[in-house]
Amino acid sequence: MKLSEELKYRNLFYQTTLKNIEDLDNKKFTFYLGVDPSADSMTVGHLAVLMLAKHLIKNGNKAFLLIGGATGLIGDPDGKKQERDLLPISEINKNKKSIVSQYKNIIKGQSFTLVDNYDWFKNMGYLEFLRDFGKKVPLRTMLGRDFVQSRIGEDSGGLSYAEFSYSLIQGYDFYHLNEKYGVNLQVSGADQWGNSIAGVDLTRRVNGNEVNVLSIPLIINKQTGIKFGKSEAGAVWLDPKKTSVTMFYQFWINQPDEDAIDFLKIYTMLEINEIEKIAKKQIDNPKSRIAQKKLAYEVTRMIHGEKSAAVAQDITETLIGTKSLKELGIKTKMELVKEIPFIKVHKNSSVLDILVDTKLAQSKTEARNFLKSNAISINNVKISEEILDTANFVKGLALLRKGKAYRDSALIQLR
Repeated sequence: MKLSEELKYRNLFYQTTLKNIEDLDNKKFTFYLGVDPSADSMTVGHLAVLMLAKHLIKNGNKAFLLIGGATGLIGDPDGKKQERDLLPISEINKNKKSIVSQYKNIIKGQSFTLVDNYDWFKNMGYLEFLRDFGKKVPLRTMLGRDFVQSRIGEDSGGLSYAEFSYSLIQGYDFYHLNEKYGVNLQVSGADQWGNSIAGVDLTRRVNGNEVNVLSIPLIINKQTGIKFGKSEAGAVWLDPKKTSVTMFYQFWINQPDEDAIDFLKIYTMLEINEIEKIAKKQIDNPKSRIAQKKLAYEVTRMIHGEKSAAVAQDITETLIGTKSLKELGIKTKMELVKEIPFIKVHKNSSVLDILVDTKLAQSKTEARNFLKSNAISINNVKISEEILDTANFVKGLALLRKGKAYRDSALIQLR
């Protein structure tokens, strides 16, 4: 399958300034993508465009991965309803190191060049920038941007000159990379189209070179209608300190059937014929959840490594009852303790007290009602007595669960 066809199949193509998307099949490009260090981690939203980069590199295109040390000092205003709070330089520098580390992890095994736009902006004079580049950009173009119009209305939060200038600064990145390294393609998410086009226009106006943009669709959670990567608890981060490996794994395994196959195409490098085989098995036996399991394992393995993915898989299978505590290794048990409430108890303790202490019940009255309604289990065995029976413990450990939701669980250990 040709690259252009594969990108369409994987839903990694939305729009482009290329005359034909098929140019990707016949020519080799030098491309870049950029991430601002507005946080100390990327999210699964960033990961999608990085998957596009992986496919481009795999097919012989040269990659430049940019960290926005300069643009991060201002912050992209697009999509924001009010002015961003400026981050301290020390925090931006810390964030840069984290983003660079994630770049290297995701693109490992493939060749790329890392650049920081702070390096070419730090010594540039304000008058020089205005005279040589600001002079080239018509004000009507900048005023026509959607985010500008949404922010300068009477009921808006307003727009500073710094944020207004953001697209020009990012546009200069494209010009600079084209001038110095021959970069002729920018890849981005659909929400960055306007900023990317600014670079195409500025480059043409300054040095007359033709450069292009290739974007991926904005990936939306079909159930919630919000930008993919956001959950009830917030963003799904690539950093395990912000989103634990197990929570990351469970984010993927909880995707509905209609999305799981789509995300296998976008977020993994699995060959197309393997994805098609998985899709067929999923249709033939939806209860197997083979697509979700493969998706969760593959993405977690790519971001966190094979061992961590295996631990997250074991923990999840334990929480849903398909694997028992006695099958878990010491490391997995240690990780399980981090994911759910954990307390030590005495033999013949009050089950009501345990349910309250683990926050599985708000009160003893509620806990008693759970017991009466047959909603409480220990190691998958339903209980109704208010005094703890340790007969079903495994080596002094038990998984206490309320109802069927596997997140409503706690680990209890005999003293």
